[in-house]
Amino acid sequence: MAGSPVKIGLLIPLQKNLLVDYSVSNIPIFQGGNVIGRNNLAISDKRVSRKHVSLHTTVDGSAEIVVEGPNPVIVKSGDQRKKLSTQDKALIVHGDIIELIPGNYLFKYVTVGSEHASSSKTDSSFLRKEKRHSVEESSAVKRNRHILEDEALERTLLDNDNLEQDDVVAITPGHSQLKPPEVLASCGNTEASRHFSVPKDRLSLIFRLMRVQGIPAWANSCSVAIRDVIQGNVLVAVLSNYMVDIDWLMSGCPDLRKIPHVLVIHGESGATVDHLKKNRPANWILHKPPLPISYGTHHSKAMLLVYPQGVRVVVHTANLIYVDWNNKTQGLWMQDFPWKDQQNLNKGSSFENDLVDYLNALKWPEFNVHLPVVGNVNINPSFFKNFDYSSSKVRLIASVPGYHKGTNLKNWGHMKLRGVLEECIFDKEFCKSPLVYQFSSLGSLDERWLAELAVSMSSGILNDGSPLGSGKPLIIWPTVEDVRCSLEGYAAGNAIPSPQQNVEKDFLKKYWARWKANHVGRCRAMPHIKSYTRYNGQNLAWFLLTSANLSKAAWGALQKNNSQLMIRSYEVSLDGRI
Repeated sequence: MAGSPVKIGLLIPLQKNLLVDYSVSNIPIFQGGNVIGRNNLAISDKRVSRKHVSLHTTVDGSAEIVVEGPNPVIVKSGDQRKKLSTQDKALIVHGDIIELIPGNYLFKYVTVGSEHASSSKTDSSFLRKEKRHSVEESSAVKRNRHILEDEALERTLLDNDNLEQDDVVAITPGHSQLKPPEVLASCGNTEASRHFSVPKDRLSLIFRLMRVQGIPAWANSCSVAIRDVIQGNVLVAVLSNYMVDIDWLMSGCPDLRKIPHVLVIHGESGATVDHLKKNRPANWILHKPPLPISYGTHHSKAMLLVYPQGVRVVVHTANLIYVDWNNKTQGLWMQDFPWKDQQNLNKGSSFENDLVDYLNALKWPEFNVHLPVVGNVNINPSFFKNFDYSSSKVRLIASVPGYHKGTNLKNWGHMKLRGVLEECIFDKEFCKSPLVYQFSSLGSLDERWLAELAVSMSSGILNDGSPLGSGKPLIIWPTVEDVRCSLEGYAAGNAIPSPQQNVEKDFLKKYWARWKANHVGRCRAMPHIKSYTRYNGQNLAWFLLTSANLSKAAWGALQKNNSQLMIRSYEVSLDGRI
């Protein structure tokens, strides 16, 4: 009979400040071959391959690392930081640090000797030492380090304040009736954003940016983290998203464990779904909506949180994974709505109709719950008619897979947006004014479809009843240099995907505009936010926050002499008049 495998060492998970991350399990390393990847790390980040790296160790503790996946790996040994590409090899020794994705998923290689019996003692000794180091690090040192980092980045931002004439900057989201002149006066004016604040009674009524690690404190002054969104006495939660990392979600938002009923509507597949099913709490329901057309996804990012006082509706742009809520520029809108009065139960609104129509398309399995306010109820789309959305200042624009025609032609996708804008009257200053398309993934486009989309985005009428007129689109996209110098380095490029042939199409050249976000301190936080707008100078006609990238799959494409709209994916957006 073969003996037990000999433990050679451990991979100890680290936080980005190089302290031990106790929320992640250690990975034992045995003599011989070891495979490290997405499955045994229990993460859903698909940048990490199932067989990401292999470690080949000998009894003396020496190890050779081989990159098996397509993404680069960083090995830090002393002061040296070496990048390894696919099939590259390197020797690692006790104390070396491995970054499975540059800047992310850090592990320290620690040898524990070849004697199996002593391994547990060595493990615990190492962990106690690391924990003491963590506790003993003075708060003064921490504060000084953060201040120095913030000041260094702030100096960089101030040095880059002067924008090129052809650059388009990221737009600070604002309430539909709130126009902060001190911010809009100059998008290059960093000081304006630093001293701008929104009254607390208006915060629930605005588009917000999400918190980003590693940027100055002033740039996060009005931003939100996931704990700011999912909080309080939530009775029922519906979480809609594409990617879901359940391990991070439970640690990043502990309040989720307290919610009695959680429905997760997702777009995952394969091993990630298996992991979700295996590790979900017993009171969680998982649902993947039907995808009737090939190459479609469930890409919508939204939340419905039911409280004793009402419902919180959230539409945002982040996957439910660590990097999206910490390292990238993201946007979010949320508003709380009360229960309807008994005499107004049948009184609806445009927002309610749009929301319930979209929820019906998801076809989730309804479930029964007992709510202290209303007793036993079925949680289905019609349940959400019980709330008063009359205070909403936005319109919900959704995409649903299918071939939409006849009376349904303007129910979804860019045709829905066209219908909503056609009902709006705009000031003369927006006549033929430019459009901005800002997103994180570029589909395979052609000039005909881009013109089709521009017709929808340019819809609306002037005060005298004449058409608003077509606007020239500007397509915002980060450069290679932007990605290289970002908070995540080249790893950020994984969330800004597009085949080279899509990006290099000649007809797109006249539309390109660089990503700039100096005034909100996010130039180095690569955009995963998707936003579309029409503007003149520093004034906005409308602003749309969405999960939809620039693609036919997301927005839909007209067919059959413009009588049918074909959409592949689920998306959700919010359009606000400024």
